[in-house]
Amino acid sequence: MKSEKIETWLPHRYPFLLVDRVLELKPGDSILALKNVTYNEPFFTGHFPERKIMPGVLIVEALAQAGGILLYHSHPDPDSVFVVLSKIEEAKFRRTVVPGDQLKLSVKILKQRTNFCTFEAKALVEDDLAAEARLVAGLLKKNQLDEKI
Repeated sequence: MKSEKIETWLPHRYPFLLVDRVLELKPGDSILALKNVTYNEPFFTGHFPERKIMPGVLIVEALAQAGGILLYHSHPDPDSVFVVLSKIEEAKFRRTVVPGDQLKLSVKILKQRTNFCTFEAKALVEDDLAAEARLVAGLLKKNQLDEKI
């Protein structure tokens, strides 16, 4: 799945769309996606000018976006829901991510309920673990969301 198709599944757009490609997708189970970290990413201007490091919060966001794609593909009626990140647990950052790295975003469903889903998420650079976390996503009904706006 390339970026044009990813945009049909996620509401995010540049500069906040952090999934470049989906390599494997097993609905109801797991996803393997890529984020190419380039020198001209907007956040590198200030984080940090002397030593460019991808912020950990954006690594977690990339994992959450991959999980969102997985969840939309695992839901029986994906057009009726809006997926939001609702909890980050046990986040650990193991190595820095810098321009030129390619993040492999590996996300697996641990538990799925009607309105929530728990994921095991890992970001790797080559075979090195860069970050890991347990993420919880909430599913909001689109019609309820529209009523509140």
